[in-house]
Amino acid sequence: MTDPERTLVLLKPDALQRGLVGAITSRLEARGLKLVGMKLVQVDREMAERHYSAHQGKPFFPGLVEFITASPVVAMVLQGRAVVASVRESVGATDPATAAPGSIRGDFGLDISRNLVHASDSDEAAAREVFEAARVRLTEAVDRATALDNEPDETGGA
Repeated sequence: MTDPERTLVLLKPDALQRGLVGAITSRLEARGLKLVGMKLVQVDREMAERHYSAHQGKPFFPGLVEFITASPVVAMVLQGRAVVASVRESVGATDPATAAPGSIRGDFGLDISRNLVHASDSDEAAAREVFEAARVRLTEAVDRATALDNEPDETGGA
């Protein structure tokens, strides 16, 4: 049996401020993705700079770090088949103005700098970001959920 695919999703400060945590989480779960870890986290500057290191040196980097550290985020680990692609499709394009209707950003996003959600953009990024999530103890619940998933059910299956 292969290890389940996992990805990190961050509901950014604007999602919390606008009361969209439930709506966004419900959409991801309705896709058939399993929520295996969730925690309210205050991102500090060091964590933000490490998380967004690919954007260091770009003109928008300071504003990105300032925004993600301004108030708490909800960090989630989701699991499922082709989870990175499924989440990216559900979330929509980075710029809500070009995001498809029916996507999270297309329906709820206001502008590119306040686009509600961070979603891993590749399997490699997802693996790195889920590992980072372990540093804030988000994945303790992931490990417990995995152990429960691997227990035989009443019919003797796994």
